[in-house]
Amino acid sequence: MENMNWEHPSIRPFRSADRTDVIELWYRAGLVRPWNNPDADIYRKLKVDPELFLVALLNEKLVATVMGGYDGHRGWINYLATDPEHRNLGIARQLVQHLEAELLKRGCPKINLQIRTENQEVRAFYEHLGYSVDAAISMGKRIIPDSDPQIAPQDR
Repeated sequence: MENMNWEHPSIRPFRSADRTDVIELWYRAGLVRPWNNPDADIYRKLKVDPELFLVALLNEKLVATVMGGYDGHRGWINYLATDPEHRNLGIARQLVQHLEAELLKRGCPKINLQIRTENQEVRAFYEHLGYSVDAAISMGKRIIPDSDPQIAPQDR
């Protein structure tokens, strides 16, 4: 859980020049799984609400990310990641609060997110921010496998 020794990062939307730093951060933070292609996820996000893909910088160094979404019914938080060397400084909290404010501007009434069951530290972080477990089952179906993304490398 983050403490109150907040550093004040600058928060802005993702820029194409951030791609390599973002993907490296996601690997360092342990977010990437074999079935997810982070480059393809970035490509897809930039086609839908790219202004909700946020990065946080400290001294011009990219230290955190979050991907937000809003479908007109629910908001979503994905890819919240903080560089392990910059955790417990309040950066993730500020990034989530910034995203919440952006979603609220769009009229979003509720935000959903998914956490891997074993990740109790992240669950505690979100609970501290006022999130709670919904009585729901998360289901999914992959319709484009990331092992064979339908994205030409030159289009990324």
